[in-house]
Amino acid sequence: MADIFELFKKISSENTASREPISHIIVGLGNPGAQYLHTRHNAGFLAIDYICNKYGARVNKSAHKGLVGEATIAGKRVLLVKPQTFMNLSGECVRAALDFYKISPDNLIIIYDDISLDVGRLRVRRDGSAGGHNGIKSILEHLGTKTFPRIKVGVGQKPHPDYDLASWVLSEFKDNELKALEGTFPTVCEGLEKILTATIDDAMQICNKKQ
Repeated sequence: MADIFELFKKISSENTASREPISHIIVGLGNPGAQYLHTRHNAGFLAIDYICNKYGARVNKSAHKGLVGEATIAGKRVLLVKPQTFMNLSGECVRAALDFYKISPDNLIIIYDDISLDVGRLRVRRDGSAGGHNGIKSILEHLGTKTFPRIKVGVGQKPHPDYDLASWVLSEFKDNELKALEGTFPTVCEGLEKILTATIDDAMQICNKKQ
């Protein structure tokens, strides 16, 4: 009987959240096209796919130069976004979505690949520079601020310093790397829930520790 009451409580909470306005926009960065699906630069897209599966969402509507869908996460109604502009122009999609929903960059969360972190590592930051990431560089240019939460997903460092960066981020994960990457996504979701309902510091406590 208690399980039935809990189910009704959950359904009621989700219905209430669905009537609330969009409070946050969660963007996973990547490149559109099947040929890029499992490349390192698409870690953000892969994270969004996992989030959709976990929270019962679908990112399949074309809007704001991206694919979008709504989800309820930790009682918050959020917009999930995959920019379709290609990585270097990600800021166009992000700016358009923020403007449409009248949402501050403080309530924007970007999930993206980081070559300075090993595969299987995560790092949450509340602000910062692009650090050589062209998707973040575009977002900074379009928003005019570097203050917005982001979750960095480790995709591994270049094999050697002279290795071409573009070739590295567009290379595919090895099977064991992809498994390690996917193993971080439950923690990404925990971090998201903390950002949405508590503080970025709480998310850092969960995500920034060694996986």
